Amino acid sequence: MAEIRRERTPVPARPGRAAPARPMVMLVMATAGFAVNFWAWALLSPLAPRLKESLGLSSFEQSLLVAVPVVVGSLGRIPVGALTDRFGGRVMFPLVSVATIVPVLYLGLAGNSSLPALLVGGFFLGVGGTAFAVGVPFVNGWFPPERRGFAVGVFGAGMGGTAISALTTVRLVDARGTAAPFVLTAALLAAYAVAAWFVLREAPGRTAPAEPVAKRLAATARLGVTWQASALYAVLFGGYVAFSVYLPTYLKTEYGLSHADAANRMAGFVLLAVLMRPIGGWLSDRAGAVPVLAAGLAVTVACAAVQSFAPPLKPLGTIAFLAMAAALGAGSGATFALVARLAPANMVGSITGVVGAAGGLGGFVPPLVMGTIYGAYGSYAFGLALLAVVAAAAALFTGTVVRRAAAGRRAAV
Repeated sequence: MAEIRRERTPVPARPGRAAPARPMVMLVMATAGFAVNFWAWALLSPLAPRLKESLGLSSFEQSLLVAVPVVVGSLGRIPVGALTDRFGGRVMFPLVSVATIVPVLYLGLAGNSSLPALLVGGFFLGVGGTAFAVGVPFVNGWFPPERRGFAVGVFGAGMGGTAISALTTVRLVDARGTAAPFVLTAALLAAYAVAAWFVLREAPGRTAPAEPVAKRLAATARLGVTWQASALYAVLFGGYVAFSVYLPTYLKTEYGLSHADAANRMAGFVLLAVLMRPIGGWLSDRAGAVPVLAAGLAVTVACAAVQSFAPPLKPLGTIAFLAMAAALGAGSGATFALVARLAPANMVGSITGVVGAAGGLGGFVPPLVMGTIYGAYGSYAFGLALLAVVAAAAALFTGTVVRRAAAGRRAAV
């Protein structure tokens, strides 16, 4: 019995060995997994304008098509985050990746000839969006509190998978046929699942909670940080998601751009938001999350207000959208820097699931609203003005409720 106990005791890493580099390896692997799954999650968005024309979809049906994977991926983060607390990222990353392969192949090979088939495929494609709730608690465990904002921000840059999708999907369909981007993504998901199983390891000292999932979720719901971060993420990441899926449609309708040009501009929006996310986390580690959140929301208010007047795309419209992308990306990074600071260590996955769901749901509503408003009035102005009002309310919430919560946490520490 003594021999068994000795074999189970972890052996600390010796100085000078490769162990200190392991957190960075885990961060890179987690970010890659997030990017590949988000690439899959966003496959329908660049094709939406083309599908609208080929299938004769209305503006609302087109919006619904790109929104369904968003809402499923968002709500799915709640149980997936709790399961990650229980089973760890080493199990959940390969599992989510393998599960996403099925709808990807279905959409590419069989499910793209009618709206009902696309909605069914899009529903299950939402599984790819749950990868976010796997990566945040996994990465959080590998880094000390003073570096978590930056680390989780770097991981969040994996949302650039949507930019890859925007840049490659239409081109691959034009060059190789409808199935090409779907088959390629499925192959990458399979390769990642195998690599993740062999490379990923849980952070030293990680303890799996013993409570049932339902009990942990109930405890998560009682925490103030859960709902504060959820409200902010619904606006910031929700705004990013909404534009990343709806921007090609908006640009084509409002400015008459081609499919390829609109997709390229969407990719630029996404890329800038991706680059700003780790910067937002890094700034939060140094200056605090609250000032970064407030600044990001203020910029969003100004840019949405300007764009509601549909200014010329060159230069004012482009500046407004790029500034908004930077603000939404930095604010999204700051939100999870706030979670990393305020959340109990053994509940990060559960909290991330709820907050991530709120962000995804925040991205689900605007495309439907924009499509409905345009269908009714032939203008996007009211939708963009509504975004400015919501962002202003979130900025006020940040400067009052969230600021007090963060100050109380610092005082307690």
